[in-house]
Amino acid sequence: MKIILKKDVPGLGYKDEVLTVKDGYGRNYLLPQCLAVLATEKAIKQLNEELKQRAHKIAKIKADAETRAAAYQGIALEIKAKVSEGKNIYGSVGPKEIAAALTEKGLETDAKIVTMKAAKAIGSYEAVVHFHREVSVVISVEVVPSEPIAKAPKAAPAPVVEEAPAAEEAPAEEAEEAPAAE
Repeated sequence: MKIILKKDVPGLGYKDEVLTVKDGYGRNYLLPQCLAVLATEKAIKQLNEELKQRAHKIAKIKADAETRAAAYQGIALEIKAKVSEGKNIYGSVGPKEIAAALTEKGLETDAKIVTMKAAKAIGSYEAVVHFHREVSVVISVEVVPSEPIAKAPKAAPAPVVEEAPAAEEAPAEEAEEAPAAE
């Protein structure tokens, strides 16, 4: 089934692209959600006319995306996370954490435009920030422990409780037994 996307669909394509998708995906998801329309000859001609009229607007949007991407060039993030002894992270570091770290640096970023494979251990990773279909920036991310990794403390030996000597108990037992003998 040929369709024209009306909105950007992550993992599929961008707005105004003509794509071929499986019939069920198009009929049951894309069309009912108003994410796409059928790509008839009339719809394709109308799309081409709109693109010609919007060419200067599209160029401006791309230029704005390139300007914004220039601000992100050379950024390296260091994200602190709680770490276990095996250097595994409790939870994971993903696009939400990257977007929050970029926002803290003064670069307002939405988590939807950040793609990254979730980091589950300390180390170096790369995140990609997509500003436009043709403009994206790769950011290096270093996941570090929030606290120094400490080995688990060894269990202290249990204090030894000294028992009273058995000699003291013996006379008391003898005293109890003595009246019974009489």
